[in-house]
Amino acid sequence: MKILKRDFYNRDSLTVAKELLGKVLVHRIGGQRIAARIVEAEAYMGIEDKAAHSYGGKRTPRVEVMYGGPGFSYVFIIYGMYYCFNIVTREEGNPQAVLIRAVEPIEGFDLMSQNRFKKPYDQLTVSQIKGLTNGPGKLCNAFLIDKNLNGEDLCGSRLYVEEGADEKFSMVSTARVGVDYAGEAKDYPWRFYIKDNKYVSVK
Repeated sequence: MKILKRDFYNRDSLTVAKELLGKVLVHRIGGQRIAARIVEAEAYMGIEDKAAHSYGGKRTPRVEVMYGGPGFSYVFIIYGMYYCFNIVTREEGNPQAVLIRAVEPIEGFDLMSQNRFKKPYDQLTVSQIKGLTNGPGKLCNAFLIDKNLNGEDLCGSRLYVEEGADEKFSMVSTARVGVDYAGEAKDYPWRFYIKDNKYVSVK
């Protein structure tokens, strides 16, 4: 499958977040390949968005990668323990990003399972299978995405997004998760997910 090019990401986060649904996130690790279909994503619209880390033009070492060009990873940590993987959008100087909230495993099941639960996929319980990648911290754990991949070029050959199968699905648009601090922005319907997919984090 084709790797998405830079110009795919060089658009506003709302457009990119919607179009990332159904695409395939890939991480190549030591000759092995983990791949999963993106089923949930949230748009963060930068300087005007009270829920965004770059709201008001905030510029710190943590968020600096968002001010760079499109198609790079922005990885941050929450609660001191969970990583979140974002894709930087828009042109340099316009700090927008898309948070990948959940993915559906399609390749490298055992590697994901070992990363998350320290056991093979065929030994997982039903709830562990569902819980493999159904949240931003979980998918980063399964994909071995951490701060070392902050600023990674997603148009390279290690961590990237491919075109998915061209299947039809219904998309749900709703409020983002965990942004209650963001005033009216907490209610913006800027979270998008594939309807009825079991890996979506919050219905």
